[in-house]
Amino acid sequence: MKRQGLILFVLTGTLWFPPAGASAQSAHADTKDKRSMDEEYNVGYIRNVMVPMRDGVKLATDIYFPATKEGTPMPGRFPTLVNRTPYGKGAPPPTVSTMTPEQQKHRNTPTFFASRGYVVVVQDCRGQFDSEGTFYIDVNEGSDGYDTVEWAAKQSWSNGKIGTYGGSYSSQVQNAMAVLRPPHLFAMFVMVGASDYFEEGAYRGGAFTLLHNLVYPMTFASNSQEAMRDPAIRAAMLEALSNDHLGAWLSAYPFRPNASPVAASPINQKWFQDQIDHFAFDDYWKQNGYNFEVNYDKYPDIPIYFLSGWYDLFEHGSLHNFMAMAAMHKSPTKLIMGPWVHGIGTRGSGDVDFGPTAEVTMLDEENRWFDQILKGVNTGVLQEPSVRVFVMGGGDGSKTLNGRMEDGGQWYATTAWPPPASAPHAYYLHADGSLNEQMPATEAASVYPFDPHHPVPTIGGQIDSGKNFSPDGPRNQKCNLKIPFCDNELPLASRPDVLVFQTPPLDFDTVIAGNITVDLWVSSSALDTDFTAKLVDVAPGNRDFPDGFAMNLEDRIVRVRLSPDRTKPQLLQPGEVRKISIDLLGVANRFKKGHRIRLDVSSSNFPFFDVNSNTGERPGYQTHMAVAINTVYHDKDHPSHINLPLLPVSALTTQTGAVGGTSAEN
Repeated sequence: MKRQGLILFVLTGTLWFPPAGASAQSAHADTKDKRSMDEEYNVGYIRNVMVPMRDGVKLATDIYFPATKEGTPMPGRFPTLVNRTPYGKGAPPPTVSTMTPEQQKHRNTPTFFASRGYVVVVQDCRGQFDSEGTFYIDVNEGSDGYDTVEWAAKQSWSNGKIGTYGGSYSSQVQNAMAVLRPPHLFAMFVMVGASDYFEEGAYRGGAFTLLHNLVYPMTFASNSQEAMRDPAIRAAMLEALSNDHLGAWLSAYPFRPNASPVAASPINQKWFQDQIDHFAFDDYWKQNGYNFEVNYDKYPDIPIYFLSGWYDLFEHGSLHNFMAMAAMHKSPTKLIMGPWVHGIGTRGSGDVDFGPTAEVTMLDEENRWFDQILKGVNTGVLQEPSVRVFVMGGGDGSKTLNGRMEDGGQWYATTAWPPPASAPHAYYLHADGSLNEQMPATEAASVYPFDPHHPVPTIGGQIDSGKNFSPDGPRNQKCNLKIPFCDNELPLASRPDVLVFQTPPLDFDTVIAGNITVDLWVSSSALDTDFTAKLVDVAPGNRDFPDGFAMNLEDRIVRVRLSPDRTKPQLLQPGEVRKISIDLLGVANRFKKGHRIRLDVSSSNFPFFDVNSNTGERPGYQTHMAVAINTVYHDKDHPSHINLPLLPVSALTTQTGAVGGTSAEN
């Protein structure tokens, strides 16, 4: 095993070329030797190579490569990894002599892979940082990604086998490129990526994801080329993003376009306003870069690994993308879902600790994948089941040293998503607030007021942009004065505009794993209004949490005018009872004996979503608000219910091990 110290060397000028006579079979190229997983090279890099796109725009690109002790490029052709980012490709880490042990352990991804025998190409997206052109979110990434992959494959240091990696926006970049089928794309590792940006990032169920949609463009604007030229723009954006000002801006929505907090950055104001104006699912949202579901048939049949979390902003996309590719392709397709927020593989998030087995080092998973697919090293990743999901729950519910609730959990390996061993069961809503498997008979409807001046505050969930302002992830569903827009310290369930339906304390452990939907029959005094659904695991009180702990699992919203057809807004008619379906995506959770399964129904979740004015006016341009009287029906003709995918507890007891193990579904 050769293990050299990590030393970074800088080459300036033009790209290097291998020595005469070097070929794709040179040392360390295309090796199938198991030892290559442990082998480390010194690393060199070249900064800001300007790579031309098909329209002549040049994109700034850094190249990392395996180097000799003297700092010259290793001879030969290497498998190549491409990462494209709008957030700045950044600078390489310091040399090993100035790095602490912790810095060496967590050195950046390009350096890590170059030290393992890859050439790594990292690029600023169009119009961002050192790249030319004009930035507009997502829509240019397909062609730019294609051109970059094919450029890299033709270089003398590449063996022509290209893999791509990255998360969040860099997943959008990968998917947009993939549907154009670049010939040299051999593998992808797609972390926390969307499949339908209208339904995940911009809107959900027709409601505008206000917190994300306001913080995201202002963050782009604060780091934009406009801000680099004019420091006043950056200062304005940072002020608006501060916790002292962000709450006021969220409350001030909707904005006139010329009074938007993003208006100081015209480039970013453009796409921000465009997304407000396209409030229904139209052709704008079908563009490559926003929507991949309309282009699933165009993906190349190559190995793809999807990774996400139950509290990830793009959980929907990771599940949908995996299910489509697994059904359509013969190549290996894998999925891992952890108890994580956006792209974090830690053991705890929000108010909850899931134990040490929940920790996954993303870089290790990427390394196993690319060594297997691009180098042919048997890492065992192809012998493992296609799907691994973390089943939350089972812990003792005590408070950990860092103040979190000990929820526990375990990994479950299966062959598909949803797991074949799970089966849907309907749990019906009843007038007395109960939730059970008994069909309702003749029951009175549940009625509540929805005052848009006093919306239900957001407590946790699939938040990324704005998470430093509004709490993300799994949280106890109880207000405190530190949470934005909470004006007391009572449980959300105490509010008159929150309907609570729950089971009695469970007599035995109940496990769910799969897709979840809520079907509601509703009406309203308003022309348009919203309905929310939140699945909650309610733990009984103990010494650490005397009032119990109500942990949010999934939540979603529907704007009635866009249900059932998000392409054709349709206002409610007086007296109309409309069936709406709320997609709670998927989750894997063990409700312990003594816990309750709870469904909360309401009409707002602010500031995660904008607040419906209840007036029927055009979204984003409403002039006033009105109180709505909203009704949920639960009788034999309108059997409102939640569909829960029950998994036999025995399916978990037959499995042991964590990610990277060899357990399989029995």
